[in-house]
Amino acid sequence: MPNFLLPAPIPAETRIAIVVAEWNKNITQKLLDGAVATLAERGIDDANIDVAWVPGSWEIPLVAMRMIETGSYSAVLCLGAVIRGETTHDEHINRGVSMAMMDIALEFDMPVLFGVLTCNTLEQAIHRAGGNVGNKGVECAEAALQMIGLLATLDAS
Repeated sequence: MPNFLLPAPIPAETRIAIVVAEWNKNITQKLLDGAVATLAERGIDDANIDVAWVPGSWEIPLVAMRMIETGSYSAVLCLGAVIRGETTHDEHINRGVSMAMMDIALEFDMPVLFGVLTCNTLEQAIHRAGGNVGNKGVECAEAALQMIGLLATLDAS
C-alpha cells in the first residue's frame, strides 16, 4: 500500500493574504465573503487575514507578489471576475493573470490560489459566487489551507 501524505494541522497564527479585484465588485465581494468565512470556520483569526483591493484582475499578480515578498503570509488568494464582452479583451486578461499567478507561486514556493472567474456571462459569474455552482472564494480558501498543510508535511519529511 502506498504512503499517503496528509496535510499537517494549520497553526492558529497562520497568516493569509487575499488580493481582490474591485472590477465586478458585486461578484468579487461575494467571493471575498466566502473566502473569509471559510478561513474563520477553519480557525484563522480575522486579524491574520489581510485583504488588498486592486482596480481589476490585471493588477492582482503584482500585489500578490508584493505581499509574498513581505514574508508574512503562508498563502495568497487571488479573487476576481473577468466576464466576456464584445471583444477578446477578456482572453488577454485571463491568460496573462493566470500565467503570472502560476509563475509567482513557483518562484516564491508558495500557494497562490486562482480565484479569478473567467465567465462568458454575468449569470455564470453569479452562479460561481455563491449561486448554484458554489463559491470560488470558498474553494480557494479550502485549497489554500490544504496546500499550506501539505507543504508543511513535505517540509517535515
